[in-house]
Amino acid sequence: MLQVEVLTLFPGVFASPLQESLLRRAQEKGLLCVRVRNLRDWAEGRHRIADDVPYGGGAGMVLKPEPIFQALESLRATGDPLRVILLTPQGERFTQETARRLAAETRRIVLLCGRYEGIDERVRLGAVDEEISIGDYVLAGGELAALVVIEAMARLLPGALGAEASAREDSFWEGLLDYPHYTRPAMFRGMEVPEVLLSGHHEQIRRWRRKEALRRTRARRPDLLARAPLSPEDRELLREIEQET
Repeated sequence: MLQVEVLTLFPGVFASPLQESLLRRAQEKGLLCVRVRNLRDWAEGRHRIADDVPYGGGAGMVLKPEPIFQALESLRATGDPLRVILLTPQGERFTQETARRLAAETRRIVLLCGRYEGIDERVRLGAVDEEISIGDYVLAGGELAALVVIEAMARLLPGALGAEASAREDSFWEGLLDYPHYTRPAMFRGMEVPEVLLSGHHEQIRRWRRKEALRRTRARRPDLLARAPLSPEDRELLREIEQET
């Protein structure tokens, strides 16, 4: 079972997403356990204050170190070892490979959600194992980023998806974008489903899908194509695409 502990000032953000679709099913099957913890539970004083003004001045507030360290110490005392991950725009870019690595983690994963202007640097120095960013933009906090990471990991857990092949055919699984998908009707507003998909010829369909995945990746994400492990067939298909374009 993949165990995830979330440390946040806004636990309500997680209530609905964790009860829907894939994440709900993964938890019901015993594949995933997500516990959302309110950082204020470890804050001191009557008002449970978890943030304060920054030393040196400046706008906004900074998350205090004490509640975070105390929360982590409390978690360590009650279970398996932890891998503490801070969700921050300053982290390493989150990729499918990162999701695969974390989905195989045997330690409990702690997702620490930043807020306000940031987090006391001593948390980074003394408590965090890894920093992750889901993209080059800024959100109000790390809660939505944490949900992105949780879902990306959960769908890789054996048994989480209805069709096990679905994850293997996703974009980025083999370093490429996904091929186009179609369903009924065969004709919609003058747009037809490619004839090969109606042929019933499985090998031709497989080859068409691979070629379209390569075509789409070449057009939209050439950086991925440059790093993808390409087979001799892939290189042949790319030559065909280049001739067609």
